[in-house]
Amino acid sequence: MTERNVTTKESAETRHTPSSPCDDDAASLGDYRAAFHAGRLAMAVLNRDGLVLAANPAFGELVGTDPDELVAATAADLTDLGADPRVWTAYREVLCGRSDRLRCTRRLKHPEGHSVWVEVTVEPLTPEPLSGEERMLLSVADISDRHDLLARLRHLQMHDPVTRLPNRALFFERLSTALETAAFEPSGTGRIGLCYLDLDGFKAVNDTLGHRVGDRLLSAVAQRLMRCAESAADRGAGRGGHLVARLGGDEFALLVEDSTGTEQLAELAQCVLDALQRPFDLAGQRLSVSASIGVVERAATGTTATGLMQAADTTLYWAKEDGKARWTLFDPERNAHRMTRQALSSTLRPAVDRGEFTLEYQPLVGLGDGRAQGVEALVRWRHPQFGTLSPNRFIALAEENGAIVELGRWVLERACYQARAWQLAHPGDEPLFVSVNVAVRQVWDSDLVADVAGILAETGLPPRLLQLELTESAVMGSAGRPLQALQALSDMGVRIAIDDFGTGYSNLAYLSRLPVSVLKLDGSFVRGFRSQEHPNPADEMIVEALVALAHRLGLTVTAECVESAEQAERLRRIGCDTGQGWLYSRPVAPDRVEALLVAGRRTDG
Repeated sequence: MTERNVTTKESAETRHTPSSPCDDDAASLGDYRAAFHAGRLAMAVLNRDGLVLAANPAFGELVGTDPDELVAATAADLTDLGADPRVWTAYREVLCGRSDRLRCTRRLKHPEGHSVWVEVTVEPLTPEPLSGEERMLLSVADISDRHDLLARLRHLQMHDPVTRLPNRALFFERLSTALETAAFEPSGTGRIGLCYLDLDGFKAVNDTLGHRVGDRLLSAVAQRLMRCAESAADRGAGRGGHLVARLGGDEFALLVEDSTGTEQLAELAQCVLDALQRPFDLAGQRLSVSASIGVVERAATGTTATGLMQAADTTLYWAKEDGKARWTLFDPERNAHRMTRQALSSTLRPAVDRGEFTLEYQPLVGLGDGRAQGVEALVRWRHPQFGTLSPNRFIALAEENGAIVELGRWVLERACYQARAWQLAHPGDEPLFVSVNVAVRQVWDSDLVADVAGILAETGLPPRLLQLELTESAVMGSAGRPLQALQALSDMGVRIAIDDFGTGYSNLAYLSRLPVSVLKLDGSFVRGFRSQEHPNPADEMIVEALVALAHRLGLTVTAECVESAEQAERLRRIGCDTGQGWLYSRPVAPDRVEALLVAGRRTDG
């Protein structure tokens, strides 16, 4: 066989040999390339450095360049992957093989001039069959229609349908972003401001004219708020934006990013007040409204959205408390006082159980002989954080939250036990009576008559040695249960005194119908008794008339806040029966009262 015949035979064998795996890979590659070039999805094959190895026509059409000219181009530049540091980092992780996929949304500039929203995906491909080169597949899907739909849905979700303003959700989203940006943006002021307002009396509009008119009013208010915000922005006040939002009901907020200080916020708040005070003409209805505004301005660093809103809400409450139709600036000292009140209010009830309260006693002295006839029990709170607190720090709180019932019962019991102890310790002397303050809520929210009867029985104190003091405003005009309770206590033998007389209703006609035995004149009358060189005849004439009237009704009179011998002498001449004040003694512990009894019950000041 010749050499030529051998060669021909080998060639024939080669032609008829079944295809190898490499031939299959080449055919698959050909199919892949055909699909790659014919696909409507924009795609590009990248190497591990992020350079384009091949791009299909759809990708070239997306970026406005012939696909062949894109070879060796940087894929990140074509798809804007480097603009966002987080996306860029994730992209590099995929290129380096430390992550399997990147999927992100980017906004690209279309060659025709409009923007296109796309979803970019980068993931590894199987290595090149012939060369073994590692490659990446970049695919870019146009999601503009879906993005626009989601944007419209988000707009509906994040905006109020009545006023078309941003709603509470969008407001807090924007507020959180503003705080983060202001705290770390070196070119800004690093501050943030907020005007938080609601309309005074808006509920009456809804109730009388209907919700349709109410919605029109809210929409009109929103337009005026927007004009105030736009006017402030036009004046160049601050470098940040001014967001106006409806938080719900008749509550609105104006957020000032990069605020320049409290003056800017005060000016904006005043603009809002002035704008809202102009009448509204709504479908034939002419309405006038006002607003109360809480204003907060502070550094963004260390401020949270929750903390800022709490401060604004507190300040809005102050504006309403101060008379409405005004703006009020957040005051840290006033807020600290409020927080202290809140802390005291929340711990009042447990403090009774923990034994944190104690009683001191101030003598009630006969102006004729200077002898102590009784004592007034005054409660003190030995607070573990705030020290010893006088009644004016916590009694009003106790009345507000109802703790006064339990506290009042404890005071009454301890005072009666102490009065009985003094009586037993000095059997030969005329015993001291004890006077205990009673809040009107104790009459309404508890069975005061039963409590007094039970405590007197338990302690053994005679009813005549107990005096209950109620304020004039609580007693005057009493009817129903309070009057019945007072009458039952009087029938029991307990003395009833009207405290701070002359500062409340001063309805003298009631005195003859109430079971009262003592009037305690408010200290303001006694403080009007100045020195003989500068007398105040009006105060003396009033006191003299009140004493004469009380005596004619069979009542005794006690003067509070007696601080000088001259005051005591003038009160004695007028006919006042007893005095109470620092001239005789400050409130003291029970053992100091015991010393008065041992000394013959004569006070020494």
